[in-house]
Amino acid sequence: MGRQRTATPARPILGAFTDHPASVGETYAEHMGVALSFGARLLGAGCAAIVHALVPALFQTAASDAVRTMHAELESRLDPPGGA
Repeated sequence: MGRQRTATPARPILGAFTDHPASVGETYAEHMGVALSFGARLLGAGCAAIVHALVPALFQTAASDAVRTMHAELESRLDPPGGA
């Protein structure tokens, strides 16, 4: 006779989608939107850097400007309002 399978609790699976977003004060959907936005901008900055590597006169500061902007956004999201 084979062993019976027991159902896996849903919480550990759900937690993979909700724990981290909750830790930064976001829902899953909000976090997905922010992450997709950052990812798309990083892809754009990467493409600009590749074009710049081929033709240095183009996109001279696009990638570094994007990284600086995103860094500032991330820092402001991590810092509590009014400072600590």
